[in-house]
Parts: sequence; structure tokens; C-alpha cells
Amino acid sequence: MNNLRRELELLLLLTENKDYSVQMLAERLDITRRQLYYDLENLRACGFKLVKTNTKYRLDRHSPFFKRLHENIALTEEEAMMVYRLLDRLPHTDYLSKNIQAKLERFFNLELLTDVGQRRQAESNAAVLREAIQLRRVVILKNYSSPHSRTVSDRMVEPFLFLNAEMDIRCFEINSHTNKTFKTSRAASVEMTDVEWLNEQSHKSIFTDLFMFSGEERLPVELKLGRLAHSILLEEYPAAEAYITPANTSDHWIFASEVASYLGIGRFVLGLYHDINVLGSAQFATYINEKVKAMNQKVNL
Repeated sequence: MNNLRRELELLLLLTENKDYSVQMLAERLDITRRQLYYDLENLRACGFKLVKTNTKYRLDRHSPFFKRLHENIALTEEEAMMVYRLLDRLPHTDYLSKNIQAKLERFFNLELLTDVGQRRQAESNAAVLREAIQLRRVVILKNYSSPHSRTVSDRMVEPFLFLNAEMDIRCFEINSHTNKTFKTSRAASVEMTDVEWLNEQSHKSIFTDLFMFSGEERLPVELKLGRLAHSILLEEYPAAEAYITPANTSDHWIFASEVASYLGIGRFVLGLYHDINVLGSAQFATYINEKVKAMNQKVNL
């Protein structure tokens, strides 16, 4: 019974939408680090997906257990955002609505704008952008504030894809001839023109790989993993499980996926080179060989 109570307490801690280090968890549960690692392995064996960021852990709410638990009542992030926005229109003295909003923020980890005026501006801009996408029209993001270039200017773009529950919009910028992601809240207003899209063939959505690198290009990679590499990959990147299949030989697995950059997966392969074989990607193999040559040159200096 004590073990069950402890594991339930661990589950509650890991679902608080807060990252905990091993030391913090062990202290909260008053157990040893060794016992904590044992409990974490039990959770994995039960189908829970642990997300590790640097040295801290949390539970992925997309774990099969949570999917089964909430399959009939759970909201998607888009639905949660819509509910949040509807509640935002109620008077600020409505404390029940504010409590519901706080729960939505905690459970869905929504990256919400904190300023009510900004949220409403984003909603107004999103409405125009939504219509422009349907009509395939060019829009002008009026007085768009860019923190990177520290400028405020009009941007003429072809909007084609909403991201992050309509908080971001993916566009083809006509002046720069590149695809960019804009924040819907950073435009003072959005003006739809009568000009139809002329660059649809150049529209490219952004892609974020398992190693958290983003880009427009998708680079295929295929690896043969030994037991150590397989375990570390799943520990550091639990979502990789969907791209792993058993190899023909025992104690080996095949990882096949696409990446936006070789930087993330390259670091992983070079760190565990003795337990990984690169398969089926000549371009990635060349990348690894060049990195090894560069390291040899530094060592020989």
C-alpha cells in the first residue's frame, strides 16, 4: 500500500505542469534517488511517457494512460484556447470563469498572452487572416512590431497556415521572398487586399523535429541502435518511440525519421558512436564523417 501511495504521489507531482529534478522528487517523496529511478521505470513500464529536459522530468500528457482516461471528455489545445477566449469575454468579477481559465493554463500549458487587449487584438487579426486564407488573398500586417529587427513596419504577405492555436501565422513575405512565422498579436491590424496569391508553390510550413530543431527542409535519417543508444534516445526524446522498430538482430533497434537539421541528431550519434550505425542516408553519413575529421584535426593540434 505504501508503494502504491508513493507512486500516486509521484504521478501527481509529475502532472503539475512543472519540471522536477531527480533530487527535488526524491526529497518531496522522502525516498532515495535509487528508489526514485525504480519508480520512474515502473511508470514507463505502465505506458507513461516521461519527458526529460536537461536534468528535470515531467509526464507527457499524451501518454496512452491519459488518452484512455480522457478520450471522451478531453479538449484539444485548440478547443481549450477557444474556451479560454470565450471565458475572457465575461466580466472580470466572474471568479468562476477565472478559475477555469487558470486550470486550462495549467493543464494545457497554453502559451497565452497576458494582456487582455493584446489577446483581443490577436483575435481580431486572426479573423481577417482566416478569411484571407480561405480567399487566397494577400494581406498587409499593419505596423508589425518585430523584436528581432527592432522595427515597426507594414508587411505584405500571403498567409497560409495558422500555428499554436492561431497565435502564430505562417506566411510567404513578398518583399523578402521567404516564408516566415508572424505573431498575430504584433500587428496593429490586418488589411486584406484584392490581390490573389502569386507564390503558392513557394509556401512551406515550418517543421520541428524530435530534437527541437526547426526548418522548412525535411532530412531523412536511419540509424541502427544498440541497447544503450536505444534507452538514452527514449529517455531524452520519448516521442522517438513512434519511429523505432526492432531490428533483425537481438538487442538492436531501427530508428527512421526526418529531421530539420543534422545538429541535434548529430550530437546524439557522435556522443554514442560506439552503439550506433548510420544507415540509408549518405548525406548524413557524410556530415558525421566531416565532424569526425574536424575533431581529429583539433586533437592532433
